[in-house]
Amino acid sequence: MRDFHLPGRSPVLATNGMCATSHPLAAQVAVDVLKRGGNAMDAAIAGAVVLGICEPQMTGIGGDCFALFSPAGTDETLAFNASGVAPAGAAAGDLKARGLDKVPLNTPDAVTMPTAIAGFCEMSERWGKLGLDAILAPAIHYAEEGVPVAPRVAFDWAVAQDDLQGRARDLYLMNGKAPVAGQVFRAPGQAEVLRRIAAQGRDGFYTGEVAEDMAESLAALGGTHTVEDFANTRGFQTDPISGDYKAHDLIEHPPNGQGASAILLLNILKQFDIASMDPFGVERTHIEAEATKLAYDTRNRFLADPDHMTKLDHFLSMDTAKALAGLIDPNRAMASATDISEAVHKDTIYITVVDKDRMSVSLIYSIFHSFGSGIASDKFGILFQNRGAGFSLQDGHPNLLAAGKRPMHTIIPGMLAKDGAPIMPFGVMGGQYQPNGHARLLSNILDYGMDPQTAIDAPRAFAEGDTLKIERGYSPEVVQKLSDMGHKIEVPETAIGGAQAIMMHENGVLEGGSDPRKDGCALGY
Repeated sequence: MRDFHLPGRSPVLATNGMCATSHPLAAQVAVDVLKRGGNAMDAAIAGAVVLGICEPQMTGIGGDCFALFSPAGTDETLAFNASGVAPAGAAAGDLKARGLDKVPLNTPDAVTMPTAIAGFCEMSERWGKLGLDAILAPAIHYAEEGVPVAPRVAFDWAVAQDDLQGRARDLYLMNGKAPVAGQVFRAPGQAEVLRRIAAQGRDGFYTGEVAEDMAESLAALGGTHTVEDFANTRGFQTDPISGDYKAHDLIEHPPNGQGASAILLLNILKQFDIASMDPFGVERTHIEAEATKLAYDTRNRFLADPDHMTKLDHFLSMDTAKALAGLIDPNRAMASATDISEAVHKDTIYITVVDKDRMSVSLIYSIFHSFGSGIASDKFGILFQNRGAGFSLQDGHPNLLAAGKRPMHTIIPGMLAKDGAPIMPFGVMGGQYQPNGHARLLSNILDYGMDPQTAIDAPRAFAEGDTLKIERGYSPEVVQKLSDMGHKIEVPETAIGGAQAIMMHENGVLEGGSDPRKDGCALGY
């Protein structure tokens, strides 16, 4: 039990249905949809689209999504991939001919086809109950009438405002500046787009005037995107992947998302007695940091479009995890994971909903970097993602940029299962941090017995590149000892990630946790 003298949150408990997400208006919309007879899929989509208005720096209809979900009355977990491909005119050689060795973040070169709407339309039709007109109505209302900008959103907006360019600066700044907390943000152009989708389904977005607006806006900046590219945009159902940890199963979305990295990271951590370590001490933080470096190095080498990835078995193999774990020095930080692991490797919103029938949905929806590419369509103001920056320009790499190909994605929904049955849909936002976040959240729960809210509240560290980012929740003594071990310490400007989770207990009680690093909450009824 937490110390009630200190700031903190209690878990949210309910029995009928629940949503946990990063903005309270979206959580309320999702619960309202459940009360009106919608199921968890209806509620998750409704809440997600509202988040695009409440948190436009994080997500929007110009982005992608992935979902894991378990239909009511089953123990089965299904997966849906609504991530976009590079346009037909994309070619790595064209970028390299311009002297580039990376896909630039804020140009049309980084804009892959926005596929979230295709995913929402198909998932609504196949697994929802209420229909698009009902579940998009709240987002249309908020886009038209506006939402007060929340404190964390205002912070993010100010940090990223210089990434907005051209028409996007007119639509997403107020008098040339980022809005402050409490100012009302409106997106009437998006309201009109959502009305068309509600009436026409996917055709309201991928054909006609809206598609023409997107294609023409990108073409004016040198993009190769055509109305045919938009018309051909589709998501697809796929099969989840999984790994086990402490008599539970971690279910992840398969590539091109990076969920396999979370499974590999937990497999590496299984080689150590994590539960015997101080959860916020030097030993656990060091081992997790070193394991993260090695798991992410594996990701960078092999993860790609599922049609181009040939090393998934190697990725998930316990032999690979054991070999990588053997490279960890318990007393010293490694300088370069890429160099040390060479021999082994030869051959940013989240929403979760559970309904009264125990359908559970774990859905993540993003435009990648803050405000995506920073480019908005001229007429309707649709912000384009920059997921194409996830491609490699290295010849022979499985993640090499190519027409019609999906890039490696950072966003990953998660599902925890016990004895084959889902017990906790969850997700951890935060770009690159997400696999580390999945592993740490589950370790907090399964190694240390924390409830979901306590596990989410707990301080985080993240080894990214040659830097160990550490939140201020760690003691100065721990930070100093990690520095003495060779870690290059940095206290990040922004707290690391954000998480949401709903535990489904055997007695029928739902227990929700929501990250205080964001503005949101868990709500149930």
